[in-house]
Amino acid sequence: MIPAGGQSWGAMGVMLPLILAAVLHQGFASVASTTPAQTTAAPHKDPGHPERGTYHVANSNNTVCLLAYMGLQLNITYNSTSQNKIVQEVVNIKPNVTLASGSCEAERAVLELKTDANKTVLTFVFIQNTTSSKYHLSEVSLTTTVPDPKVGNFSTKNSSLDFLQGTVGYSYMCRMEQTLTVSQNLSINTFQVQLQPFGVSGDTFGAAVECQLDEDGMLIPIIVGAALAGLVLIVLLAYLIGRKRSHAGYQTI
Repeated sequence: MIPAGGQSWGAMGVMLPLILAAVLHQGFASVASTTPAQTTAAPHKDPGHPERGTYHVANSNNTVCLLAYMGLQLNITYNSTSQNKIVQEVVNIKPNVTLASGSCEAERAVLELKTDANKTVLTFVFIQNTTSSKYHLSEVSLTTTVPDPKVGNFSTKNSSLDFLQGTVGYSYMCRMEQTLTVSQNLSINTFQVQLQPFGVSGDTFGAAVECQLDEDGMLIPIIVGAALAGLVLIVLLAYLIGRKRSHAGYQTI
């Protein structure tokens, strides 16, 4: 025999674990909801291509000795302590709020760009090889501030570079975008560069020598055009040969 109320106790025995599980689940859900979710800082907006700026340096007798016409974009990487992550800032150099200065010597020319109320100072140093009459960008340094208040000042420098190679008396030109890696914390994107740090005559650029990137960019369309022309010629020849063979198959009666 089943004792009176046996079914009620059996049902209760089945329901009790379910009720307990529901209570525990609700408790865990409440704990989870009170735990703040980790937030990730939104990536900084891409500022787009920078405006090209015209910069020059004059020597002691007020004669222009260095000319530069280019767009500059800084890629700054630093460890943000407030965000506990690596952050990359992309900053365009704005010519209308940038002051150019520097110096010119026989084998060394310096272009210094100050912007953001002199909080950002970007310096380029060019070296001339008098034996080969060649020049190149040998040093870049940057001091600036970053948005993270716990980091504050940022600075980096590299004195062993070999970029933007040219010939004295001629200007270096590169229409294609380039990336100059200065250090692990700084790279500079250059846009439509024309510069001449040595052998400037008057206040105008000398004859321009194109960079390798521009030459490669011009070569690719030529190769593609030649390949397409060759393909058209092959198709035309195949059509003419096929047509000639079809006519040869007929015999006069």
